[in-house]
Amino acid sequence: MAAESPAESLRDELSCPICLEYFTDPVTIECGHNFCRACISQCWGESETNVSCPQCRETAQQRNLRPNRQLGNVVELVKRLRFQVVTEPEGQRMCERHQEALKLFCGEDQTPICVVCDKSKAHRSHTVVPIEEAAQEYKEQFQTRLQALKKEREKLLGWKLTGEKRSLQYLGKTEAEREKIVSQFKQLHQFLEEEERLLLAQLGELEKEIVKLQGENITKVSAEISRLSELISEMEGKCQQPASEFLQDVRSNLSRCEKGKFQQPVAISPDLAKRLGDFTQKNIVLKETLKKFQDALMFELQTAMTVTLDPDTAHRQLIMSEDRKRLKWRDTCQQVPNNPERFDTEPCVLGCEGFTSGRHCWEVEMGGGRCWAVGVARESVRRKVGLSFNPEEGIWAVQWLHGDQYKARISSETTVSLGRVPSRIRVCLCCDKGQVAFFSIDNKTPIFTFPPASFNGERIRPWFCFWDRETELRLCS
Repeated sequence: MAAESPAESLRDELSCPICLEYFTDPVTIECGHNFCRACISQCWGESETNVSCPQCRETAQQRNLRPNRQLGNVVELVKRLRFQVVTEPEGQRMCERHQEALKLFCGEDQTPICVVCDKSKAHRSHTVVPIEEAAQEYKEQFQTRLQALKKEREKLLGWKLTGEKRSLQYLGKTEAEREKIVSQFKQLHQFLEEEERLLLAQLGELEKEIVKLQGENITKVSAEISRLSELISEMEGKCQQPASEFLQDVRSNLSRCEKGKFQQPVAISPDLAKRLGDFTQKNIVLKETLKKFQDALMFELQTAMTVTLDPDTAHRQLIMSEDRKRLKWRDTCQQVPNNPERFDTEPCVLGCEGFTSGRHCWEVEMGGGRCWAVGVARESVRRKVGLSFNPEEGIWAVQWLHGDQYKARISSETTVSLGRVPSRIRVCLCCDKGQVAFFSIDNKTPIFTFPPASFNGERIRPWFCFWDRETELRLCS
């Protein structure tokens, strides 16, 4: 074995035999050996007599620790000297505590250590390998993970390029659609403006004719009034004459006083009345056309959302799928908690979602059944008693009963019959305006729109009801 260098011998002489570190507050015991004050105190514990030296095992009668200040000073000088003269080899770090090269690697602490650290208590039981060997092992691990990261980066770069390309395509489509919309609305504006000018011009001509006819009638009536006024004055004068003079030409005067055959002027001719009626009819058609256009635009622009069913509100005879989007009817009741939210009398269920503001719509598909109702309900709708499906009960719905009654109930006394039963329905709710509208997905046409209601800020929820074993309700995504 090679002899130790003077530097290593000096380090050993200045190291505590217990902690193997440089002395800290060194003390000398009876036998002459030196230790850190804290190390020897911990080693001896509370014992005051018959203590032994940890190094030579010599026993002392009493505990006697003499400070060795000179040794402490030498340790501090050596530490400063080593700090000044020891230079790190190129590419090699030094232990900050012992000023030794970090040539080893502790596997448990995952950190480089020096040979002094290896002999200390902190690392004595740890797995220690040469630092180059550990570096090679970890480099291999790093290379493996580095390759995985590079592949992941390449994948993300591919996705990024694909996403950017797809986004550009979509942006191109949106720009084209924007141009189409602007062009179509421009044409619509031009058409409406031309129709407005034409109708207003025709209405202006009609007004002129009415004013002209009214003027002619006033002229005729005024002339007749003047004639009658003159005749009345003349006859009143005749009545004041003496009898002999009054009776002259009496027959002729009586004939003049008879009611004339003045033809009462007509306020408006049948032709003008017909033309005015045509304008009224055009306004009705225009209003209906605009309403259909508004409904169609609302249908196209409103995006359907996904709603789910609330199991806490479902009637005991309604079976719900795990995803809460399908519902069936069964003849027997399920064993479910009798909570206050549950419908007991009517086979109903509410959606989990509730709305107090904004526009919302969702789509429902009713498969094969002939007894169902779909719509919205107030949060406060009654659950434990029978219901009449109308706004007075807090329900706005369209319903199909027994296969021959497709209708909507506006009130307890008013029912509106509807057209062909669709297979799929879109329910649209505008909380701010109090509007509930239904559309057919089959042909994208309005089914029925309820008169505006006042929700008063109350939460409105999707509502469903059916009592037919052949029916399967499905909430569309």
